[in-house]
Amino acid sequence: MRKLILSFISVLLLLTGCTTAAQDSGLPYNTGLFAMDTYITMELYGDDADIAAGEASDKIEELEQLWSVTSPTSDIYKVNHSDGSTTLVNDETAEILDFALKMSDRTAGFLDITVYPVLKAWGFTTDSYRVPENSEIDELIKYVDYSGVQLEGNSVTLPSGVEMDLGAVGKGYAGDIAAEIIKENGITSGFINLGGNVQLIGSKPDGSNWKLGIQSPFDSGNMGVLEVSDCAVVTSGNYEKYFIGEDGKRYCHILDPSTGYPVDNGLVSVTVVSDEGKYCDALSTALFVMGKDAAIEYWRNHTDFDFILVTEYGEISITPGIFTSFTPNESFDNISVIK
Repeated sequence: MRKLILSFISVLLLLTGCTTAAQDSGLPYNTGLFAMDTYITMELYGDDADIAAGEASDKIEELEQLWSVTSPTSDIYKVNHSDGSTTLVNDETAEILDFALKMSDRTAGFLDITVYPVLKAWGFTTDSYRVPENSEIDELIKYVDYSGVQLEGNSVTLPSGVEMDLGAVGKGYAGDIAAEIIKENGITSGFINLGGNVQLIGSKPDGSNWKLGIQSPFDSGNMGVLEVSDCAVVTSGNYEKYFIGEDGKRYCHILDPSTGYPVDNGLVSVTVVSDEGKYCDALSTALFVMGKDAAIEYWRNHTDFDFILVTEYGEISITPGIFTSFTPNESFDNISVIK
């Protein structure tokens, strides 16, 4: 499935690393896999951490096969190539589609899983970057409309020409499910890093918060450290996947579903913190597309999440729920708390 190949968050989990299971000594069990177009790592503490990690990894790979846009056996591929016919999908595919469509409604279409044909035109799905002609975008944008997706139980129907991509919610959803599997195996402390989508299970073994280094949108360093526990943290930014056109302009991978063009609204990074990874995943994209003022207004109307917004001028806006949990680096001193 397509989601950002590079990490959204540079994770600084300030613990002593370990590459083998040493559960009786209190050291972590570390493992990793490549799935969903990214490298996924897990660090778990407790008895049977290896079993929990194995089951979680198997589930992530299973979900990847269900939701891939390129595998002919996946649910999403079959729906995208149905030419308007109704397709039966797996229960978990129906669940994530239901969630994505509800989030599209809730965000007034700033999140839209049917933007995939336009992403392909820009080359963001293949890394064969190009700037499409205006006429091409005008034609493709006609097929971008999540409201045309019909979901009834496990039956999905797309209008001919419409294609979906779960890249804006898939890793978050997979992280939620993997975390539940790990908890069901008795693990109460650990984390999953799905290429920058971070899922925290409980707190660190000593009871303190995990420390996450939030990547700077301007260089390879970090803009600060966020200390949180038992939650998800997801960042969307215009610095992770982009290209420079022949016109010298920078084009980022996050598209505005209403125009079909890369977002250029002054935001460079949006980090969302909440209980569910899928919610953070969806919101990080939608809020980035909205822009600073609309994103702040959206938070004021919902307040069931926290966020950190960064503008192209290095201004940081942060919600009060995580203000005291975030320590910015000295170079990021222009920070304000949203009220």
